[in-house]
Amino acid sequence: MKPTNIGHHEYFHKVVDCQWACPAHTPVPEYIRLVAAGHYSDAYLINWRSNVFPGILGRVCDRPCEPACRRGRVDKEPVAICRLKRVAADLKDDIQERLPKAPSQKNGKRIACVGGGPASLTVARDLSVLGYQVTVFDSGSSLGGMVRSQIPKFRLPDSVIDEECAYITNLGVETRLNHWVGSLRDLLAQNWDSVFVGTGAPRGRDADIPGRQEAAAHIHIGIDWLSNVAFGHTSKISKRVIVLGGGNTAMDCCRSARRLGGEDVKVVVRSGFEEMKASPWEKEDAIHEGIPILNMLVPKEFVHANGKLTGVLFYKVRAEYDAKGKRNLIPTDEPDVLLECDEVLVAIGQENAFPWIEKDIGLEFDKWNMPVLNQTTLQSTLPKVFFGGDAALGPKNIITAVAQGHQAAISIDLLCRNKSLLDRPSPITQMVSQKMGIHEWSYDNQVSEEARKKVPMKSQEKALKDIKLEIEMGFDPLMACSEAERCLNCDAETVFTEKSCIECDACADICPTECITFTANGEEEDLRGRLKAPSKNLKQALYVSDSLKTGRVMVKDENVCLHCGMCAERCPTGAWDIQRFFLQTAEAGTEARRT
Repeated sequence: MKPTNIGHHEYFHKVVDCQWACPAHTPVPEYIRLVAAGHYSDAYLINWRSNVFPGILGRVCDRPCEPACRRGRVDKEPVAICRLKRVAADLKDDIQERLPKAPSQKNGKRIACVGGGPASLTVARDLSVLGYQVTVFDSGSSLGGMVRSQIPKFRLPDSVIDEECAYITNLGVETRLNHWVGSLRDLLAQNWDSVFVGTGAPRGRDADIPGRQEAAAHIHIGIDWLSNVAFGHTSKISKRVIVLGGGNTAMDCCRSARRLGGEDVKVVVRSGFEEMKASPWEKEDAIHEGIPILNMLVPKEFVHANGKLTGVLFYKVRAEYDAKGKRNLIPTDEPDVLLECDEVLVAIGQENAFPWIEKDIGLEFDKWNMPVLNQTTLQSTLPKVFFGGDAALGPKNIITAVAQGHQAAISIDLLCRNKSLLDRPSPITQMVSQKMGIHEWSYDNQVSEEARKKVPMKSQEKALKDIKLEIEMGFDPLMACSEAERCLNCDAETVFTEKSCIECDACADICPTECITFTANGEEEDLRGRLKAPSKNLKQALYVSDSLKTGRVMVKDENVCLHCGMCAERCPTGAWDIQRFFLQTAEAGTEARRT
């Protein structure tokens, strides 16, 4: 194998598993250390720059960082990264004066953002500080988009959304609320320099099976029902409720139904429990509130009498997988299952809808009625029009919408400066030695043996009586510090200098996970099999040195390294160093640094 190029920013970025997995590439270990030290405002600002909505995401993020967390490979429970983000948001000081200011002199460019959700607001934030005049259009009376209308208040209070939206509007962003954009053609005629479309996936899929029309008054589309609940139009539901679907929307529906009078609430899913799209913790919360989840049942008919819904008929299926791993649901021929109910909430998916975009203006759509985009720049076939969030590449999550907002802002900025949209700015990276003495480091390299902390919850008795009562209480400072210390500091990187190595193998001897091996070089497959601890995780790279004096090479398996620094402590010649790797993703105008 060739020597590893650790100078390329992607190498150590991938070693910091949590940051690599985050779509917005938030510097996770950096802010976790700040939380542990009680520097909550600093931790919040690290988050704010990358993910824009730390208070929101600290409560409702889909947490792609946590399954990637190295701690989960040590004791199967990752660090509570998401909830530590909330700690920074809840315990910070007033940070308004520490936020960037929009320049008093605008650059003369006008940007329209259609939709007031996280993608549009990210674009607005990134461009407003560069001098753009950004206007956000939304049909609602408040910003937030589906974050405000779809996520129940017991998970995400309006006050949190209001605060973090205000940080953006305070940058001089103009808002036109209660304003429905009915025509893209008309909008483009107003001579905007660019238009960003961040309208989400506003249409819920329906269950078109027999009885749907006859019992329509008792069957509701999940996202529409959640919106009506959020804005106070719906305040009660029948005692017997069935929720169709296995995603996070279904979990929000069933838990909301319990708080609005549902006593017998069931979730029915066509897939197996493990295959459900809902996050594991969402399923766990629903079950904790006494909501059973019934799997491998497909709705066949809405049963009704004289226009009144009486139940849903299901047929049982089993999963079979072909040679490519594709799942097929096969009827079992067992007797159908009738579940009695008074109301049904349909939460089986969401779709995009663009009735306001004319088909003859040069903006192409594919066979799924999705805009044809460059997936790097998010530019449509109309050069001035960009998409992001669920409106771009289909329903995902908030953190993906933020990441796409950042990329769209870069593209819009490049377009307005007549530069190539493919000339993407590189991230900002920094490597700093953590050595303070012979055996002293500027980070805590003691591996905590504490178990993952559970977030304190309000009593279920109180929670189920008030749909606006936030159920999670968050970590207090002591719990937050203890949880933060579980982080393995994956951004504290081991850096090897060949010319200083005397091949005493002391580092390999002291390594607690046997991740360091001195051996003859070879092809990667062969080399992985010859390490002290065979390397089977192909997603994690091998760190391979240049040839040493004996002809051997140093090979380190990044997958099992604990970043404890013992190799550097033991090395008698200083061939190993521990260096903090910091990466901040590029933003619009990165090459012209903002103040």
